[in-house]
Amino acid sequence: MAVGVGIDSGGGKQYEGRVTPFVIATCLVAATGGLIFGYDIGISGGVTSMDEFLMKFFPSVYAKEKNPIGHESQYCKFENHLLTLFTSSLYLAALVASFFSAATTRKLGRKASMTVGGLVFLVGAILNGAAMNVWMLIIGRILLGVGIGYANQSVPVYLSEMAPAKIRGALNIGFQMAITIGIFAANLVNYGTAQMKENGWRVSLGLAAVPALIMTIGALFLPDTPNSLIERGMKEEAREMLQKIRGTTEVDAEYDDLVEASEVSKLVENPWKTIMEPRYRPQLVITALIPFFQQLTGINVIMFYAPVLFKTLGFGDDAALMSAVVSGLVNVFATVVSVFTVDKFGRRALFLEALIASVFGVSGDGAFSKEKGNLALALICIYVAAFAWSWGPLGWLVPSEIHPLETRSAGQSMNVSVNMFFTFVIGQLFLSMLCHLKFGLFFFFGGWVLVMTVFVYFFIPETKNVPIEEMNRVWKSHWFWGKYIPDDAPGLANPHHNNNA
Repeated sequence: MAVGVGIDSGGGKQYEGRVTPFVIATCLVAATGGLIFGYDIGISGGVTSMDEFLMKFFPSVYAKEKNPIGHESQYCKFENHLLTLFTSSLYLAALVASFFSAATTRKLGRKASMTVGGLVFLVGAILNGAAMNVWMLIIGRILLGVGIGYANQSVPVYLSEMAPAKIRGALNIGFQMAITIGIFAANLVNYGTAQMKENGWRVSLGLAAVPALIMTIGALFLPDTPNSLIERGMKEEAREMLQKIRGTTEVDAEYDDLVEASEVSKLVENPWKTIMEPRYRPQLVITALIPFFQQLTGINVIMFYAPVLFKTLGFGDDAALMSAVVSGLVNVFATVVSVFTVDKFGRRALFLEALIASVFGVSGDGAFSKEKGNLALALICIYVAAFAWSWGPLGWLVPSEIHPLETRSAGQSMNVSVNMFFTFVIGQLFLSMLCHLKFGLFFFFGGWVLVMTVFVYFFIPETKNVPIEEMNRVWKSHWFWGKYIPDDAPGLANPHHNNNA
């Protein structure tokens, strides 16, 4: 799998080296950081549909579910702001934590941020499993959010920096794969613990400690990336690590580019101020809009409210949980598709094929027949699959690979913070919006998918096979963004323009 130095069809250099077992192993271990995020997304919806949990912490919701008032719509029976705060408080905490994580990642390395994230998430999992009141639950959720903020900020950057350009997409999508596996595992756990006569919810919440331990222990054994080592002045260690992950001693070209990027980075005292400069406008806009659009696909309301949603559609308790398991399994398999296609067909192709389907308009009062309920499940699975091989993995991959070193930590923090902010907003409002808009809510999300597809077509260039420190070539050759990139930007020596509009 050796390659020569030169310019490839993607518009960037190809460096000496091969894909080594070491780099694959390190990226797979790092990607387990996605397990904590996925497990939490999957577990919260199942727990909030369990009667014992509702009786203990949200008795008014339980009473409304079992004894609806008058002709109250099925869509409204789970509307409760404290219940949604339990789910969405995590994402507000993750938003705040991502800014602190940027400083940790830049000063102490990507590995340090992953370790901190795993440890804090572990404490939150223990608190939630032992919760005696609703505020203990919410404090635990906040700690989980801090852990997720650190993990989601550092892991995608780590993967993009370690991976060779030719398979960067596939290895980075390992993070999203871990998220989907975490969601699926949580759905299975919820289905099992729902059969327990008591404390099933405690087991579900407490088992979040398992992915936290996997991530934390894995991070302790990971090396740091050559980019991070150079950034922190450890140049010899960086060269040795680059030789190890590339499987060759001929790494001068790539090493020199990393050092050049680091020298530019050192001139930046305030990455947050720097990222606002016109020369970083393409990265700023895309890093802000991709997570915004990702959340407006509506995926997380499907994922962390899936059992509640299926109960709303008329499924029984066990059927609702099993339906969530089915959609979670579809999520895993569809993500596998993106692993094998993202570096072959490119990011744009996967973005543009994403579609959404909705059957919720067939019944305005929320009273679904068995046939309509099954059709709804089938279409939700189609929707989940479309997301899982497009906006799901690419929402983390693209922002992590487009920034130069001087704004990379700040850029990824922005990606996480925007993602978590809109996850919080949608999570907090979803049950109320479902109650008032009913099936119209899903057309709301569908309309946004059309908007984001148009944006991708015109404004996101192709980045497959382009080395991470050579990304300025892509921006300079773009029909719209090129005017923002100065001619002396790093990586533009001997420019080779392409036309990835």
